[in-house]
Amino acid sequence: MLLTLASIFLCGIVVTYVANAVDYKEKFDSQNSRFQSAERNAENAEKNLNQLKSETDQAKLDLNNKIAKLEQTINSLNADLKKAQTERDTARQLKDGRDTEVAAFAKTVEVNNQLRAKAEESLVQTRTDLLKEQAEHEQTSSTLRTKMAIIDDQQARLKQLLEEKTELQSRLDQILRQYGKITAPSEPVTAMKGPAQVAPPTKNIDLEGVIIDVDLQERLAEISIGQADGVTEGMRFHATRGDKYICDIVILDVLPEKATGWLELLQEGVQNQPKVNDRISTNL
Repeated sequence: MLLTLASIFLCGIVVTYVANAVDYKEKFDSQNSRFQSAERNAENAEKNLNQLKSETDQAKLDLNNKIAKLEQTINSLNADLKKAQTERDTARQLKDGRDTEVAAFAKTVEVNNQLRAKAEESLVQTRTDLLKEQAEHEQTSSTLRTKMAIIDDQQARLKQLLEEKTELQSRLDQILRQYGKITAPSEPVTAMKGPAQVAPPTKNIDLEGVIIDVDLQERLAEISIGQADGVTEGMRFHATRGDKYICDIVILDVLPEKATGWLELLQEGVQNQPKVNDRISTNL
């Protein structure tokens, strides 16, 4: 009976052991499988971590490279910006300078236009005055030619009268000789040189001026003073150059601001001929 119980108990223990052994083995296999799976997962995780770390490091490196390139680009852009700002400032200064030059040039053009307008007005006035002076000169020349013609005619008439006087004197001498009488010798007839003197030299009036025009061929000179200064026809002026006497001028025609006269007592030599700016006066 005991043996039977012992056998039963032993069998129970064996069954329990076997059952527990099977259960432990399953648990072991399960744990081992889970462990191996965990190891594989750990390896995979570590591998993934390493890969992620590597990728992260590469990404960091790439990012750092990009940052460096961006910094270089920024530095380059800053340099370009500074250069552009410098060029802008230079261009602005140049523009301001050009604006100043343009304003000055415009002012100069305006002044030149004003000067040109005044010059044109002066030119028109000068031409008008010149035409007036030319008309006066032509009138004076015409008057002088008329007076010279009258003088020449009077000289010719005087010469004719002197010749007639000489002829009459000769006849009278012949007649008187027939009666034994002798007349006083007559003066020889000579051609007159230059125009007849209209008036004696002026001594009591002290007038001074200069010669403003000379025509040696016609023996005429124009002086800078006229009727307004007290000049009258027939006045005699003495022309000098420094301390040197040049000639006399006998006034033939008088205008308000100038007068024209006949040249007398001319000297030989070109250097002794009257010219513009020689001084003239009524008294030496």
